[in-house]
Amino acid sequence: MSSADIITLPQILSRVPELVSNLPSLVKGSRMAKITDTSKPLGLGVAIEHATSINPNGAAVLYQDTELTYKQFNAWANRIADYLASIGLKKGDTIAVDVENRPELLATVVGCAKLGICAALINTSQRGKVLVHSFNLVQPKAAIVGAELVDAVEEIRADLDLKENFFCFADQDTLENPGEVPEGYKNLASEIKDCSSENPASTKQTFLRDPLFYIYTSGTTGLPKAVVFNHGRWEKAYGGFGFSAVRLTKNDRIYTTLPFYHATGMVICWASAIANAGSVVIARKFSASGFWEDIRRYNCTAFGYVGELCRYLHEQPAKPNDQDNQVHTIVGNGLRPSIWKDFKERFGIERVVELYASSEGNVAFTNVFNFDNTVGFSPVSYAIVKYDKEREEPVRDSNGNMIKVKRGEAGLMLGEITDKTPFDGYTDPEKTEKSIFRDVFKKGDAWFNTGDMMRDIGFRHAQFVDRLGDTFRWKGENVSTTEVEQILDGFDGIQESVVYGVEIPNTNGRAGMAQVRMTCPHDEFDYQGLCAYLKQELPAYAIPVFLRINEQEMETTGTFKHQKNKLKDQKYDLTQQDNPVYVLLPGESCYQQLDSQTQQGIDGGAYRF
Repeated sequence: MSSADIITLPQILSRVPELVSNLPSLVKGSRMAKITDTSKPLGLGVAIEHATSINPNGAAVLYQDTELTYKQFNAWANRIADYLASIGLKKGDTIAVDVENRPELLATVVGCAKLGICAALINTSQRGKVLVHSFNLVQPKAAIVGAELVDAVEEIRADLDLKENFFCFADQDTLENPGEVPEGYKNLASEIKDCSSENPASTKQTFLRDPLFYIYTSGTTGLPKAVVFNHGRWEKAYGGFGFSAVRLTKNDRIYTTLPFYHATGMVICWASAIANAGSVVIARKFSASGFWEDIRRYNCTAFGYVGELCRYLHEQPAKPNDQDNQVHTIVGNGLRPSIWKDFKERFGIERVVELYASSEGNVAFTNVFNFDNTVGFSPVSYAIVKYDKEREEPVRDSNGNMIKVKRGEAGLMLGEITDKTPFDGYTDPEKTEKSIFRDVFKKGDAWFNTGDMMRDIGFRHAQFVDRLGDTFRWKGENVSTTEVEQILDGFDGIQESVVYGVEIPNTNGRAGMAQVRMTCPHDEFDYQGLCAYLKQELPAYAIPVFLRINEQEMETTGTFKHQKNKLKDQKYDLTQQDNPVYVLLPGESCYQQLDSQTQQGIDGGAYRF
């Protein structure tokens, strides 16, 4: 960390004039972010209806050659809600939604929201056992699947608890033409054609604590957890980001390539557009080469990012027209300090609304003051406490209390659990309790363990440092080491595995690495078979980049936990170990044994991970 990143009082005061000019929206957003009224109708459906009332003919959603006004989009969502109600679905039910980024996904989520149905936002890259787990975990009453994902669902459909009510959207613009869907699925676009386009009364029956959707997170251990994201939490993000932090107008357009099964796209980016009835422009997939062409094509003035996205854009060859764009604001998380200022200057970006939040967490930071190299400011009660990485636990003093770090120091981020900052938890009560620290600073208090190391840089600002425990972040996704270990151990020829994240120079996050013990010599192992198996069972970002072959018993602690800190330090460096190491290089279909020349290439940035 640079000492220049420490925030001082003069720096804070220099930002006051800008904040004063935006005071009305800041106050409105702050009030919404602190709402505790359990009797007030609120949430996504209410917000869409409000945006429709103030800007009915304004563009709500743009995708490829489709442009929907708020009036059209709202009516579409109403027809979906009307149909779902007609088949007996009601408030409190859950529907599994497995659709890639396109308008059908957004309309479905709003339709569910207006009925009080919880949409389980399936990670569209999930396959095999993980997909079965995600479906069955939430006990859905129905499933809505995009035709582009039917093959993945069909592979595991026999293992699903859900046996009926499978709906499908054809992989096209279904608002104009319902198209054809595979056998065994009802065509939802056809089913809703004659349903009511009027706002349902049920929209006004969603309140603070009513579930809006499930977002799947790897949390800290095990298979994906379904995190409850309720209407109140959405409302707080809608206020905090839409009005206070991002501050887009009805003339702004925010470009989003991030997957909408994640909160950054679904909540932060979209709510920022909805707040003042602006537009969201969505792309099915991220393309570094086509990104700025899309920005110009749709006249976008903002975009959402995760750190990897900005790095990929920055690595593209410089062009004379890099600043030929209307983007003034970007919002997201994970922009690396090493490229932060250069990225802003290269593309002419005025504001970076970096944020820190998690799907399940109760503490959030937002860069409302527009400082560089920070996740921003948090108005809620949090603490950054000293953490012992060897013992894997916070440090406590002689009285049993945790110890807050000093300014400039890093520690474990905790969020205080209060009425205003509740921790809604997971579907599993035991997992919920494991995420809570009690008696932290005084008897009876309770704090959410974020699992993240953060640095205190003063005036309630922080810098993200790293993820702790059994999760690491790669390609903008959280990877559960336990989940990958379970998949690896299921392959014939692997006796035992331990998975962890390692740093590769000039990349963001940590690449997956697995130490494995095999039943045969490493040069006789079936690496082709392993790669085919991993591609079937895991999303691409979770497949280990490196394999470290261990011929001996694996080293464990006294409590039989693998010694990951030593492994992380040695990573794939051949000079620090005698173990053979294999690598899955970018663009290659199979692992190859790492040699010193290839290692130098990796460390020198010759390969684009």
